[in-house]
Amino acid sequence: MGDPQQDRPNEAAPVSVQQLREALGFITEQYNNVVDGGKNVFVWLWEALQGDFNQQRSTGQVVFDTVVSMIPGVDQVCDVRDIIANCKQIDENKSNAWAWVGLVLTLIGLFPTLGSLVKGVLKIFFLFVRRFGLNHVTRAVDEAMSWVITLLRRREIAQYWKHLRWDRVFHELARQVRVVRDLVTSANLLNAFDRGILLMRNLLGKVEDIPFIGASAKTTMELVGRIGEEVNSYIGAALRPVHEIMEAIIRRLEIEDILQRGGILDARNVHFTGTLPEAHAVTLMQRMNPQPAWLNKGTPSQYIPLRPAKVRQSIQSAANDGYPALSDPQIKSFARGMKSVVLEGPLKLYRVVSPSNAGAGSDWMTEDVFRAIARSATPRNDWRKKLAVWPDWNPNGQFVVYEIKAGEKLKVWKGPASAQIKENGSLPDHFLEGGYEQVKFDASIPYRADGSFPVGASGKPLNTHADTMRFYDVNQTTGVMTLSSTMTYAAWKALPASDQLKYISIREAMNNPRISGPYDTGWGTLDFSSQLVNVKLGLPNIPGQITKQ
Repeated sequence: MGDPQQDRPNEAAPVSVQQLREALGFITEQYNNVVDGGKNVFVWLWEALQGDFNQQRSTGQVVFDTVVSMIPGVDQVCDVRDIIANCKQIDENKSNAWAWVGLVLTLIGLFPTLGSLVKGVLKIFFLFVRRFGLNHVTRAVDEAMSWVITLLRRREIAQYWKHLRWDRVFHELARQVRVVRDLVTSANLLNAFDRGILLMRNLLGKVEDIPFIGASAKTTMELVGRIGEEVNSYIGAALRPVHEIMEAIIRRLEIEDILQRGGILDARNVHFTGTLPEAHAVTLMQRMNPQPAWLNKGTPSQYIPLRPAKVRQSIQSAANDGYPALSDPQIKSFARGMKSVVLEGPLKLYRVVSPSNAGAGSDWMTEDVFRAIARSATPRNDWRKKLAVWPDWNPNGQFVVYEIKAGEKLKVWKGPASAQIKENGSLPDHFLEGGYEQVKFDASIPYRADGSFPVGASGKPLNTHADTMRFYDVNQTTGVMTLSSTMTYAAWKALPASDQLKYISIREAMNNPRISGPYDTGWGTLDFSSQLVNVKLGLPNIPGQITKQ
């Protein structure tokens, strides 16, 4: 892979004959031809470039090919091979938009400032995107992620990125891919295509003089040249889908950086037993010995809840200026230090949920807070304790991400979470500590880029991005769930706690396009060991329970 400090393979000089022979040995796995020298290297090159790029290789072969393509010289042959394959596909049907997208993905690999590792990682992502298609980018990126991790764990690759002093390898990859994304313009892609043609001519120039195959090589170069003359007319339409692909890759790398763990982070059917009714949760908290680490004994002495009557006027004044209108319970969820803030993108906010909580809710946290929680020794305990979330409010187990893009604004309330007690007196001398910064705004509102929002006839904000929630009957023996046609939230709240357990509200769909997820936190959904004996719910395979980006 060369020296990481001078790692710009696309600025390397053309390969020598010996480098070409060694590169072809790696690509074709005909290593004996490297040593004996009996085979004409240019005939060998032509044979290696003939087959269409095989997108159905095993995932293990994908990683091997990526490592091999990071060797100086090999990458040039691979780039030429891919350009030829792309141009052949385009020549069959120039109106094939996906073929042009494929060419753009190849040309990105020819950007002169691209380092070997970033180029290799993008090759894996792009291969899976080609395999799954533009309508399944999220699935493609997720499938690719586990193999990116496999690549990064290879000894020689790990030594490489450690030599670069990338303590947070996924963060650095996301940062560099973001730089590459910003370089994806028509002008840069045309320059990359010109470089590809130069590489092709350098490699195939001497093939033209070889009997029998020379004419075919010349025809291939002419075909690529013809496509090159038309690139400027077609490539613009491919920019938007390619930018969307790059955004999906960046988001996936950022999520991996936050959790710093191997594997795919899609939400999955964990041991979810449903939301605990308050009375049941209080009973478990009283009986648990030792008590949960997130539950404090005594009465709170800091992070005292705000008194709504004292701040109502200032909050209403801010609401008139476009900030969220807060209810009394929302006001009391803040301690002293709450303030109205205009957030400006690009940034992301995070919300911990469970299968039964809305993604488009009002309780959020910044990336810094989420990162601190996720990296702590006991993330679930820290989240529940420091953000003061009772188990009957939110079982947790998943999280969603709200994205504010560059140039966009959002008016929110920020401040420390207040300590929480059970105001009905059901759990005396116990409280949740609070203290971590929280962010409040209603994600069910379709905010515009400038932070404003549409209002209805009543003058209140429209909630058109609210999640679709449905109540299900739960079989208490098997966990099988059946959609209830009659149960509503109001009716459920009126039931005794024992009957509330027979129903569960499930997030059927998330309707806010700014929200991605749900992702699995890895913390689980159980706060009490006694919940393990409860029946595991058979969550339905519906959009609100499947990761989207």
